[in-house]
Amino acid sequence: MKTVTRPRAVVGALGFVAATTLALSGCAPSGSSGGDPDAPKSLVVGVTADVDTLLPWTSTQFQASNVLQNLYGTLTELDDDLTVVPGLAESWDTSEDGLTVTFHLREGVTFADGSAFDAQDVVASYEAIKDEETAAVSATNLASVDTVEAVDDATVQLTLSAPDAALFSKLAVITTAILPSDADLAALETEPNGTGAFVLDQRTPNQSLTLAANPEYWDGEPEIDTVEFRVIPDQSAIVSALQAGSVQMAVFDDKLVADTIGGSVTVAETPQLSYHVLQINSRVAPLDDVDVRLAIACAIDRQEVLDTAALGAGEITGPITSPAFRSDPAARPCPEGDVDAAKEHLAEAGYEDGLTLRAIVNQDGYSTSVAEAENLQAQLAEAGITLEIESLESGSYVDRWVAADFELAVALNGGQPDPDASYGRYFTSTGSLNPVAGYSSDTLDELFAQGKAETDEDARKAIYDEVAAELEDNAAWVWLFTAYNYTATAEGVSGFVPMSNGSLQNLRDVTID
Repeated sequence: MKTVTRPRAVVGALGFVAATTLALSGCAPSGSSGGDPDAPKSLVVGVTADVDTLLPWTSTQFQASNVLQNLYGTLTELDDDLTVVPGLAESWDTSEDGLTVTFHLREGVTFADGSAFDAQDVVASYEAIKDEETAAVSATNLASVDTVEAVDDATVQLTLSAPDAALFSKLAVITTAILPSDADLAALETEPNGTGAFVLDQRTPNQSLTLAANPEYWDGEPEIDTVEFRVIPDQSAIVSALQAGSVQMAVFDDKLVADTIGGSVTVAETPQLSYHVLQINSRVAPLDDVDVRLAIACAIDRQEVLDTAALGAGEITGPITSPAFRSDPAARPCPEGDVDAAKEHLAEAGYEDGLTLRAIVNQDGYSTSVAEAENLQAQLAEAGITLEIESLESGSYVDRWVAADFELAVALNGGQPDPDASYGRYFTSTGSLNPVAGYSSDTLDELFAQGKAETDEDARKAIYDEVAAELEDNAAWVWLFTAYNYTATAEGVSGFVPMSNGSLQNLRDVTID
């Protein structure tokens, strides 16, 4: 049997920016102790939108996921190099045939309400995630799991229908968090009960959400006493708050804004696995015609979108952004914008005189969204496609997106280090987010099955190259670019290591001098 066990690495995480108002004052900076070493250490993080849920299994919003990573735990985790390391499971064994995985759980772990964590909590959580009625966004992450059994209080055994090379990476995402076996999901929306490094202290919707250090956290109580996620109208206002000392940390996705910070604030640039994309719902006419989708894809010059919306701060990308499996963006129909080819595809579909489509846009979720939409609108017009833009606030956008209530969606989607973790739930016919993806095929189902079963990395790379080709050749979506996050920390804040998956779970490692 293969056994995996290692100490938890010290890891960092990328923050997020998210919205309402902040009155800047001339009082002592938040987080300062006024010279008293025993005074509470508080970290204030500036964000531009409030969380839309506190239930990890249904979270799709970046802001919510980043808060939840501090409240809940998962069996496995990712370190700052995105390598899988132990979490609530301190080790695991895999049978030679890859069909049985045995997790050995940490003992002495408790939930926020003081109840003990054990194998029954894992069994109940994974069975609930797999249950369609839960509507868990990562149910597909457990698709290869046939049964979950508690061998004893500290041991859980997963029996798989087929080997799954991506399983341990997929169990590290917060949407597979472990909840108490007797959890009341409705109650958890306002009163989280996890095993994370922090617990919910207080919340004022659309203004702030404060977490307090968990003294019973299994890896040791965090150094800082509280973390406040303070909602501020826009990124420029967050810069002002950083300069005034009322905010100690923020993560920007706008290079121009990040470049204005200056002073004693440190800014770290980190490339992201998340990708900017024009999602296409191919289950609605006329987008069910591959020629219409290819017309859209060929009409778009990705570099122009990147240059216009993000000042060129990023890279053109194909579907897979993980460095080990990265897609070649030139291996697609029309790797550069080709209006003539777009018009030919429209004519082939019977739309020689053009057509009108509608796109939803998250106006306050990230800084480049509206600029991306407007540039796409201008480019598509040259090919005879009229794009009507519907700008929505973050909550409304997420609701529409999850319900697949759109023709096109300008989106920023999170990336994962393993392609199956990124796309298995989107582009397999039984994927939990396949209705949102709007596209599947027998070819993709077979390729994803092969990718999960294969353990050789070079062979897996070849399989996911085929996945990317299937997605690009059929214009399932139009992948645009990957960008950077800019993590700003005030003087005296240390221990925070940005990660390329945007995780904020390691606020647990922050110290304030």
